Amino acid sequence: MARRVTIDDVARRAGVHKATVSRALNAHTQVQVNAETAERVREAARELGYVPNFVARGLRLNHSMTVGVVIPDVANPIFPPIMRGIEECLQPRGYTALLANTDGQESVEEAAFQSLLERRVDGFIVATGRLDDQPAIAKAFREGVPVVMVNREAGSAPYPAVTADNEHGIAAALQHLHELGHRRIAHLAGPPNYSTTRRRAEAFTAITGSMAGVTTTMVDAGALTVDAGASAMDDLLERPGPRPTAVVAANDLVALGAIRSLRSHGLRCPEDVSVVGYNDMPFAADFWPALTTVHVPLREIGVHGARMLLDGIEAGHQEPATVTLPVTLVVRGSTGVASS
Repeated sequence: MARRVTIDDVARRAGVHKATVSRALNAHTQVQVNAETAERVREAARELGYVPNFVARGLRLNHSMTVGVVIPDVANPIFPPIMRGIEECLQPRGYTALLANTDGQESVEEAAFQSLLERRVDGFIVATGRLDDQPAIAKAFREGVPVVMVNREAGSAPYPAVTADNEHGIAAALQHLHELGHRRIAHLAGPPNYSTTRRRAEAFTAITGSMAGVTTTMVDAGALTVDAGASAMDDLLERPGPRPTAVVAANDLVALGAIRSLRSHGLRCPEDVSVVGYNDMPFAADFWPALTTVHVPLREIGVHGARMLLDGIEAGHQEPATVTLPVTLVVRGSTGVASS
């Protein structure tokens, strides 16, 4: 059997100390090594077929080199890009993600946290944040378990979080609709116990309140799903009085449901009612019509969240900071000039 290539072998081939090899091959510390030397080390490692021993590193640091990732709905299209970003950050630093899907159920979330803790994960990246009490997150905070929230914040514990600028996204959507002549605008709001949807609803109310001549309606979609969006739009269209000429939905799935409801009522989008979504899910451009939506940098949220967690783990403490990433409005075919 061929002998396993060691860090000493790479050091001899590159003509450097093995500590330099260790720093050059670690994404977290490679900036400490001269660029030319780092490239020589990487070339030596490639020539020899060296594979870093992350297990040994983990034992040395008393780390399992695993991170628990807890998401509320694996079928929701916003989470695969976030997961991709998380893995892009974890893998070069020798960490592996263990994924748990909660289906939005508190009991499942508590069981997932306990199961992953029993597997000695070094920390958690959590996308299930709610503003009401989350016993699992509150317990983790009391016990000093490293956690970073992504996409949503948690009201129960002041953990670091990576989110997008929800207020700016709503402002951009409303400005776009206003410029198209829309003066009757509705919001299909998501659950108020999520930081994302609550802030979008609050921003909608605040911004439209300062827009002269604009009348608004808000309907609680109740959930961030296609069916919930269709039901909310059905409710809106069946109310007495002039119907809105434009709708801002809490997310893209709710927007898709709204478009489905418009069709069932014999209405066209955008000729009769314009629709704006939120998140710019991977298939939003493939809707019919293609969806005007607020682009949220989902992959970057995952990258930043994973980096914050690993930096906290390796430093031995976390700073309760919130990183807010910018968003942009992507104009496509689902919005047009206001109907009379």
